[in-house]
Amino acid sequence: MHSSAHGRRPRRRAAARAAAAVLAAVLTVALAAGALTGCSAEGDDGRTTLSVGTFGVFGFKQAGLYAEYERLHPDIRIRESVIERNDTYYPQFLTHLVTGGGLADVQAVEVGNVHDLARDLGDRLTDLSRAPGVRAGTWLPWKWAQATAPDGRTVGLGTDIGPIAVCYRKDLFRRAGLPTERAAVGRLWAGDWRKYLAVGRAYRDHAPEGTVFTDSAAGIYNAAIHGYPERYYDRAGRPLYTGGPAVRAAWDLAVQAAREGLTARLKQFEKPWDQAYANGRFAAVACPPWMLGYIKEKAGDAGRGLWDVAAAPRPASWGGSFLTVPRAARHRAAAVALAAWLTAPEQQARLFERQASFPSTPASYAMPQLRGARNAYFGDAPVAEIFAAAARRAPTLVTGDREQQIGTAFTDVGIPQVEQQGRAPAAAWAATQQEIENAVDE
Repeated sequence: MHSSAHGRRPRRRAAARAAAAVLAAVLTVALAAGALTGCSAEGDDGRTTLSVGTFGVFGFKQAGLYAEYERLHPDIRIRESVIERNDTYYPQFLTHLVTGGGLADVQAVEVGNVHDLARDLGDRLTDLSRAPGVRAGTWLPWKWAQATAPDGRTVGLGTDIGPIAVCYRKDLFRRAGLPTERAAVGRLWAGDWRKYLAVGRAYRDHAPEGTVFTDSAAGIYNAAIHGYPERYYDRAGRPLYTGGPAVRAAWDLAVQAAREGLTARLKQFEKPWDQAYANGRFAAVACPPWMLGYIKEKAGDAGRGLWDVAAAPRPASWGGSFLTVPRAARHRAAAVALAAWLTAPEQQARLFERQASFPSTPASYAMPQLRGARNAYFGDAPVAEIFAAAARRAPTLVTGDREQQIGTAFTDVGIPQVEQQGRAPAAAWAATQQEIENAVDE
């Protein structure tokens, strides 16, 4: 758990190694993957077709934003190309960014990828801080910082964010003798995730038969570690993943929850986890805004009114994305204008109303779509107020090499070994560190 040799390497070598890994990866993918569809072109009617490449559902089309933009700009047609999973989308995007062909005019990027992209390939993307009408102050400061390269170039405009709350089952809390009113529930664990585990122990001692307190130890880890500004690296770029304060605190919480029987030992986003919502298997889950719709879908009509939302122990953000414009985009100026419009406060407010995507633009919070917004499925919880408070107070995260792979090593390798296999924490920690070493050394 002491600093490894990697912590003493100059940052220039680390950055060069990361860039080389990116190039090697994309060239490998280029041999196997087809090109992203949707390059911009001139239509038969003389209109300019702008292509937007995304992963999953961003909601621009569903919220009617493309149609409105086309109405406001009769010379523009928008065509969206969607790849369902980011782990398929992002390598293909990198391939085309390196080769300079096959790119959409506007490309979405997930927050876990944006730091490496800005640092290693930022010169292939448009500096959007210089775009007409774009002001850094429109976005939450920490959101703007996430897509800003060391040289000051900002390569992405923020879309949604993932401020964390806690979703909980009022009926199960009541049966376990716990408070059920959301303000009282939030006070139980205010300020410290260790208090969250204390509530879990109280639940465990009086749990309704067949239920446990929370879904997974990895969920606790993610919620806790995103509340620290310095997680896997410090501000000087030195690695902290070998045992820094945030990693140790989040790891210890997750391991403790697993070993004390406070979790359902589930892996998030897999089928048993989905079924556990329908079966009422657990009573609480760390819950960004994007999870509200997920819970509603999986728990179904039977869960309506049983779930509620309370403030999390500490403010944090988990998830979110950006829009970038490659410098090789065929209609770069028009693409920049579209990206700026789609991420403006008015459009982000509409996306919240339609898709529950939470805005990264504070001006949205006072708009009618958010002001006083409540979620009927979750007991009319004032979700906009709860998430906005967390968003404003979430820290600006320091990011570094291989952030996504490092986090995955903890949540998908080490923690499940303790939670699901009963392995000793020290052995699981060693396996995690080996996984990280392999990723960082690629």
